[in-house]
Formats: sequence, structure tokens, C-alpha cells
Amino acid sequence: MNMRLALRDLHLSYGTDDVLRGVDLCLPAGGLVGLVGPNGSGKSSLMRACAGLVPCTGHLAIDGIDPRKEPVRARTRFGYATDPGALPGALRGRQCLELVAGVRQQGADAVAQAVAVADVLGLSPWLEREVVEYSLGTRQKLAVVLALLGNPPLLLLDEVLNGLDPLAAFHLKTLLRQRADAGATVLLATHGLDVAERVLDRAVLLLDGRIAADWNRAELERLRASEGGLEAAVVERLRARAGG
Repeated sequence: MNMRLALRDLHLSYGTDDVLRGVDLCLPAGGLVGLVGPNGSGKSSLMRACAGLVPCTGHLAIDGIDPRKEPVRARTRFGYATDPGALPGALRGRQCLELVAGVRQQGADAVAQAVAVADVLGLSPWLEREVVEYSLGTRQKLAVVLALLGNPPLLLLDEVLNGLDPLAAFHLKTLLRQRADAGATVLLATHGLDVAERVLDRAVLLLDGRIAADWNRAELERLRASEGGLEAAVVERLRARAGG
């Protein structure tokens, strides 16, 4: 089976600090996959590695393309929601959409579709204002819209529900479900185990830079029906790691 995202023995270090320690993860086309784990487990580093933003070793491919070797070609295959603080403050929101559309070799239709998504998330009144004027939540909305622009087949979303108002969060979860059902692969890093348990097709637990558990849809359904649910399953593994 061809994999939308394929990672094998992926390693990442910052100086002497080993952050990712041999990650193996394969995601086929379609589905909403959660990457869960405590702070410091390596979730954000894994997302950045997949996007080709940090040097790492091991096998990494998006639709067979290695973003470290072919970054321009790979950018047309994924959308990454950047850190809201890294958005260019001097640009207006619409200019950001046009810039990303150009990078992904998309035209005016993709920008128009992104504007429609911005409207759903309550961002459209801000598109003609400079990003420096945005609140954290508004920047988060723009980062999400930029990731979704052009309907990329892979979405890499790191804690994108943080800072969103309840209505925007509801609409975003609906949008992600629609994209996944239409064939996109969504990898969502989240601390929200309640969200993971209710919304996801699959949940992957990252601990100390390694995959510690991988629950498919049937297993998540069983956890939903059990006392404690996914939260209890994660806590059990955290206790095992701590030796009790």
C-alpha cells in the first residue's frame, strides 16, 4: 500500500538532546490521526521534521517525496500550520494567503476557497488588516487557513485548537472531518484527549521521542465505551514508564 506519510527509524537531536529516537509511523490516504503525549514528548519536533523544517535522519517521505531532498515539490503535497508567532506581522492576512498559494503553485481559485474557510472560522473581517494587529487566537485561525489552502493531501496541525473560541473550534473539527472523509490525511497533535477520543480515527502516543502506543478506530471505540477511556489508557502507559 502506498503511504501518504512514511517514517522509519526517524531520529532528531538538538545538540546532545535526543528528541526523536527511532520513530516508525505510516499513514495511508484518508483519516484523522491524533498525535498525543505529554509536554516534551517530541510532538512538535516530529511535526517540524515531517515538514522538512529541522534536520533529521532516517526515512521520511510524503507521497514518496522526501521534503529534505525535494522541498519545493514536497510543499505541494502538505499543509503545515506554522507557529502563530512566526507569521509575518507586516503582511495583511490576504497577502499571506496569496504568498502561500504561490509557494504551493496554486492560483486565484485556491485563494478564494481559503477566504471561504476564513469566513467559516470568523477570520474574514481581519484579512485586510496586518497580522501584527491580530490576537493569538486570530493568528491561530490564519495559520490553520494557510495550512488548508489548496486542499493539500496531508495536513500537519500542531495544537491548532489552542486559543480558538468554541465556535471556531467546532467549525475547525467539522472541516477536518470533511477533509479526512474526502481522502486527506490529517495528523493532529493535541493535548486534548477528550477531542482525541471523540473525533479521531486513530491515536498515536508519543513518549520520550518514541511511539509508545497506536490505537486504531476499533480500539478507540472500545476505549470510549470503557471506564476512563483514552485518558486512562494514556495514564497507564505514563505510569508504566515511570515504573509504577
